Amino acid sequence: MRDRKNRVPMCVQLTTGMRLARRAARSIAALCAAIVLPLAASGTHAESAPPDAASAAATDLKFSQFFKSPIGPAGLELSDALRAADGRPVRLVGYMVAQEQARPGRFWLTPRPVRMSEHADGEADDLPAATVTVLLDPAQQDRLVAHRNGLVTLTGTLSIGRLEDETGRVSWIRLQLPTNALSDSPDVNAQR
Repeated sequence: MRDRKNRVPMCVQLTTGMRLARRAARSIAALCAAIVLPLAASGTHAESAPPDAASAAATDLKFSQFFKSPIGPAGLELSDALRAADGRPVRLVGYMVAQEQARPGRFWLTPRPVRMSEHADGEADDLPAATVTVLLDPAQQDRLVAHRNGLVTLTGTLSIGRLEDETGRVSWIRLQLPTNALSDSPDVNAQR
């Protein structure tokens, strides 16, 4: 019979179990990568619709790759991966920010769902640091894009650096969509 002093608390057991599960998941992911990457390099792939030329050349970039980790005394710093993607085609998967007052020719993409109340909150918004300003092609600058729930995959040219728009809002990360990227998408006016 165990005495009470030698018992491991339940929370420690769960934490240890979670660590083991994470370690196993990483091992499985590494194993899958070791199998899939050589197949991809050899040209072997599953049947799927052929991607367009812009998507095929695009690099997958994740929001978690935007900043150096851990955060140092200088605060958030752009990562080497983000800097390397500057001026190149990338593919981002994120959530479109739900806005009260959509702005023509642009919208925001974030790593988590965000709903903004510009009228009530003004400049005090809850946009995460890893917010991407998505810019439409100049031919679509007057277009209002309807909000879409759930994850959205976008491909475009990434640009980084401080840029202040005509309203005074500063963006650090922007994604320029190619010509007619949203040509088959409804605009905001069509849904209202």
